[in-house]
Amino acid sequence: MNLTTELELPVILPGVSRDDSCVQRLVAGLQDMEGVSRVHIREGSDEALGTLCIHYDPEIVSLQRVREVAASVGIELGDRYGHLFLELGSAVHARKARTIAAQVQAVPGVIEATTSPAGGISIEYERAKTGEAELRAKLEALGVAQEPPSPRGDLKDQHEGHDHKDRQDPGHSHGGTLGGNSELIFSLACGLLLIVGFAIEKLGLTQTPWIPTAFYVAAYVFGGWFTLGEAIGNIKLKRFEIDTLMLVAAAGAAALGAWAEGALLLFLFSLGHALEHYAMGRAKRAIEALAKLAPETARVLRNGQVVEVQVESLIPGDVVVVRPNDRMPADGFVIKGASSVDQAPVTGESIPVDKLAVNDAALARDRPDSVVMESRVFAGTINGSGALEVEVTRRSGESALARVVKMVSEAETRKSPTQRFTDKFERVFVPAVLILAVLLLFSWVVVDEPFRDSFYRAMAVLVAASPCALAIATPSAVLAGIARAARGGVLIKGGAPLEELGMIRAIAFDKTGTLTEGKPRITDIKVMQGTTEQELLHVAVAVEALSDHPLAAAIVRDGNTRLGDGPVMVATDLANFAGRGVQAKVNGIDVWIGKAEMFGNDGIGALSAGAESAIEELRNAGRTTMAVRLGDRDLGVIGLMDTPRPEAREALDKLRRLGIQRMIMISGDHQTVAQAVATDVGLNEAWGNLMPDDKVKAIRQLKETERVAMVGDGVNDAPAMASASVGIAMGAASSDVALETADVALMSEDLRQVAFSVALSRRTKRVIRQNVYVSLGVVALLVPATILGLGIGPAVAVHEGSTLLVVFNALRLLGFRQS
Repeated sequence: MNLTTELELPVILPGVSRDDSCVQRLVAGLQDMEGVSRVHIREGSDEALGTLCIHYDPEIVSLQRVREVAASVGIELGDRYGHLFLELGSAVHARKARTIAAQVQAVPGVIEATTSPAGGISIEYERAKTGEAELRAKLEALGVAQEPPSPRGDLKDQHEGHDHKDRQDPGHSHGGTLGGNSELIFSLACGLLLIVGFAIEKLGLTQTPWIPTAFYVAAYVFGGWFTLGEAIGNIKLKRFEIDTLMLVAAAGAAALGAWAEGALLLFLFSLGHALEHYAMGRAKRAIEALAKLAPETARVLRNGQVVEVQVESLIPGDVVVVRPNDRMPADGFVIKGASSVDQAPVTGESIPVDKLAVNDAALARDRPDSVVMESRVFAGTINGSGALEVEVTRRSGESALARVVKMVSEAETRKSPTQRFTDKFERVFVPAVLILAVLLLFSWVVVDEPFRDSFYRAMAVLVAASPCALAIATPSAVLAGIARAARGGVLIKGGAPLEELGMIRAIAFDKTGTLTEGKPRITDIKVMQGTTEQELLHVAVAVEALSDHPLAAAIVRDGNTRLGDGPVMVATDLANFAGRGVQAKVNGIDVWIGKAEMFGNDGIGALSAGAESAIEELRNAGRTTMAVRLGDRDLGVIGLMDTPRPEAREALDKLRRLGIQRMIMISGDHQTVAQAVATDVGLNEAWGNLMPDDKVKAIRQLKETERVAMVGDGVNDAPAMASASVGIAMGAASSDVALETADVALMSEDLRQVAFSVALSRRTKRVIRQNVYVSLGVVALLVPATILGLGIGPAVAVHEGSTLLVVFNALRLLGFRQS
């Protein structure tokens, strides 16, 4: 017999995210424990990022021993591994980013270092061999300058055990003291000197031959300044990147006395570099703009007076006054006033959302995650014409907006499958190019030509075959795609889910809160003989008040309305049967409330014939049913109905037009109820009677034949979402768990964002494919052309042109609009 125990991940591994490699190490470590049959991650609660679910045999190992080992492994991992994420302030070339990563990777103790072309670096390291101070010193030595954190503190996240830290650093801007445009300035200076030298030489303005050469040499200095720095760093690492190849070709031209051609090569290369840097900076600024949405100050009520304070000083419980047309300074709920709020900056919703004060501020304070969206506000959103008083629920660094900025920045460092392929390809291709160039150096031995011609041809091939465009083809598209998604209220966590989402052909939807609004209402109450409706409701409301399930909230809300004012029962000792129901005590008597399937199993008595008949009748009418038992007496059955989302049918139609071949609703409700809702929203396929584990099996069954995405709320659907090719969580702005568990997080509860995400992913994948084809095609054309005599100048012009082409092609994604 197997039992299970659940442990909160933040307790075992403080400060980790769901996809942290230490989580996988923890799972692997416990999986090998004798008596443990399965270890996996499930949904968490409150601010938890998830729970560790351990299946064990009590005859082999005790529960206490399981918990002790889990805690011990967690402490060991926390003590052993550290994580550092730095957000660099200016875009870094993809080639420079890879050089930085390789240099950091060479530091003893660093397990993995990954950088993004937009200036983020993620480092995992062993604490016994290195530390944060050494890593920061290494980055400073590489020219990655350090600055204090952002004034709003919106990207600071520090935990004992794991260091997940975010800083706004200027990074390696090709700038030095001249600022971020210095490479462009140097490049233009190189071009000007080249033109002057060429004019003097060709127009015969002087009889002194060394004067035009002096201008060419000066052009070399300005054109090769930054390229030389990167090449030296690469050579130290025994890496031969594009920068090294270009310098070799320029040096070769100078050795042949072709100073003008060499200067032209460096001018075009440095100009391409500078423009590429500028273009990537545009995508980066699209993300940085999100961080600037939150205001720097807030108006807070203190001792009856309105005081202006810095946003980072706000703490949960503070009450802020938001004037008309002001931005919300923090996440919270409305306690006074009414207004419409533009939530587009966070959720992507195009229409302002009406906001009303909560009915019970004390209850909202105790359970902030259960506050309805009509009363919840987010930092960075824009108030309408009404003044609001908002009670703060999160610090500035923990707001939905801050978390999105942080996660988008980290997502940039996660490589897509195509990028991993191109990286492997380059590792083979670049040495092959060098070998080819060396062979061509000796072509004069075979072909009747002077060494000078062979040398020149070899240098031209070096330029032509350098995979510069290929290096930037995928990361530029991924960065632009992620930035555009974030601007539309969709968080895509890296290149892998971005590409994967573009390839799905099937989508599974959870019912409650996904295809329906998640706001069920009581429609029917069937009482058994000898019971009154008031008795049934008193018991049901008392028990369900302890639960935060949507059905429980509906029973409490509608039950209190039907009961009116009067004495209130109090329940204790709530126990949850996942996907089936709950058990508690009222006045010392056991109470069970749940689906019919809960009764007659695990020691719970079967339902009476009258209760079963009532359940069958309500299910045939499309109702979700909850049976209520007090002691050994069935009190009756409550029938509830959820409302389908008004945009569900439109969203599903858009997905069909995108080519999604199969869409299925999976639900824990009875098959009849599930089919009724599915028909209402326009789905032909519905799978009902599914427990959480059954949903996982259903997703795995679908994955055997096709790529499948799972759309849910990210909480009770987390295991199924984790099993899908891509997990998509809705309403992530209001759910910490949804934000952490999904591959794709929709910040709003608008189903149409699913279609937007799929359409954007497909466009991104198409752009990536175009970029790869262009970059490889140009190399395939230029290499034979240079072998047959094409000069260095035309080769570098086409080469750099292809690099800029793939970057600007990728940037088109920033303007993506779904048709």
